[in-house]
Formats: sequence, structure tokens, C-alpha cells
Amino acid sequence: MNCNKHKLGFSILELLVVVAVILIITAVALPSLLRSKMSANEASAVGSLRAIDISCINYSTTWSTGFPVSLSNLGPGRPATSSAADLIDALLASGTKSGYTFTYVSGSPTAGKITTYTVQANPQASNIGGARHFFTDQTNVIRYSLGSIATVSSRPLP
Repeated sequence: MNCNKHKLGFSILELLVVVAVILIITAVALPSLLRSKMSANEASAVGSLRAIDISCINYSTTWSTGFPVSLSNLGPGRPATSSAADLIDALLASGTKSGYTFTYVSGSPTAGKITTYTVQANPQASNIGGARHFFTDQTNVIRYSLGSIATVSSRPLP
């Protein structure tokens, strides 16, 4: 008889140690991952607001009607028309992109032209999709607020 039995596999204690180490690594890495995702969403929102500002200027000079009535007027169109100017992608024209909701409001027409607009970009889920709220208007200055809705009186981005 052979009294020396060879172990096959791992003991429960060894498995629990490995699981504990994995959980500790996850607990350390997860907040950093969430912060980087929020930062990426905020950068995307700022880039989208810049794209909207540039598209509004383009729209105004191309169609001679002032700024568009809605965000969808800047969206895809073949051929490009004043109701589908093909200046921004369909995702942004729908009003949501990268964890943010974009709200476009055009001003009242003056002498047949819309001369003002505002755009707000708010995170779909605060402190998950993003922490900052953004605002821009026909001045093309992007403003932000931490934790509350951004307005024309909020701080401009540096």
C-alpha cells in the first residue's frame, strides 16, 4: 500500500485566498475605471457641443435662415436640405451621445431669421455618466457647472 497520496487540485483555503486577492484588485481598480469613463464622456460632450456650435454657424451661412429650429435639422440628409443639413451624425442629432442628453432650444425668429439658440448637455445618470453639466449658445462659449444645470452665467471652460 502506498501511504503517500498525491494531492490533485487546490484546497478550499487556496481558492479562497485567490478569490480574495482578485476582489481586492477589483476594489482598487474599479473607481479608477469609473472616473476615466466619466472623464471620457465629459470630453465627448464638450466635443459634441463644439460640433453643434460649428454646425449651427455652417447652417446659418448655408441656408440664410439663421440658426436651425431643432437639433434634428443638423442631422443626416441626402441631399442636404434645411431640414436635414447633414452637418452632424444621427446619434448626436437624436439628442443623446456618450452618456449625455443634449437639449437644443432655438430662439424666436427676428425678421424671419433665428438669431439665438441654447444647448445644454446633461449626464443621463449623474456621477456615473458624468459629473459636469454643460451649456453653450450662439456665442460659442462652452460653460460648465458641477452637480447642477449649467446656464449662461456658469463658468466658461478654460
